[in-house]
Amino acid sequence: MTGPTREWVTFDDPVRKKHVWHVDVTFLASPWTCIFGRGCQGVLTEPSPELVQGCCSYGAHASDAKDRKLVERVARRLTAADWQYLKRGTKKGIWVKVAKDDWRTRMADGACIFLNRPGFEGGAGCALHVYAERTGVHHSDVKPEVCWQLPLRNIEEYDEDAADGKVHHRLTEFARQGWGEGGDEFAWWCTESRDAFVGAEPVYRSLESELRKMIGDVLYEEVAAYLDARMEAGPAPVTHPAAVPVQLRPGRKRKSA
Repeated sequence: MTGPTREWVTFDDPVRKKHVWHVDVTFLASPWTCIFGRGCQGVLTEPSPELVQGCCSYGAHASDAKDRKLVERVARRLTAADWQYLKRGTKKGIWVKVAKDDWRTRMADGACIFLNRPGFEGGAGCALHVYAERTGVHHSDVKPEVCWQLPLRNIEEYDEDAADGKVHHRLTEFARQGWGEGGDEFAWWCTESRDAFVGAEPVYRSLESELRKMIGDVLYEEVAAYLDARMEAGPAPVTHPAAVPVQLRPGRKRKSA
């Protein structure tokens, strides 16, 4: 019999009394780290590390109106040294409505309009991230929510028929299925590749700022204390099942707006 592929632990939210968090110990204790520009193969239908697009090939969907307005405010602060597509973004706007209550960042030359391409003097990568580093703020304060949370994911479930009325959260990784049907077409995804599990710290420490925003400071301290003790006590948490073989699928056309 094979062992489990994931290890979980459950916490009651100390602030929101009817919320319960099921925490993916396997991922949070793993050494995953973003390898953008350092071996990331992108999310196209073929490995494309030379494009240095990371997960920015299709634009970012806003979580709500507040998220849109935040990014709009920050975009107005960007300079030509931060943002390769400043003129286009200023002229056409940064958002495109793709469905009712669904907005996505505009595309430019086959990727998100905020993505600076290789060779840009300000540096390749997200212009919002470049701005954050230049001004000394954390990137989660200036980027769309879906962008700064990656590869973390909070899957919220509420059973209306349940007598206790509790809301259950699964705090785990943003895996391939999180992208919907389009995720099946990716030739590569970072949480499936051993290449990305090379961090110096476990995820719950390297992504502390992001986790605090997602679950709150009080709960984060409880989770971190548990994981500290869990990793010290042994045996080691279940190893992350990275490097899952991926089958290439027919190409996906990208639309520019």
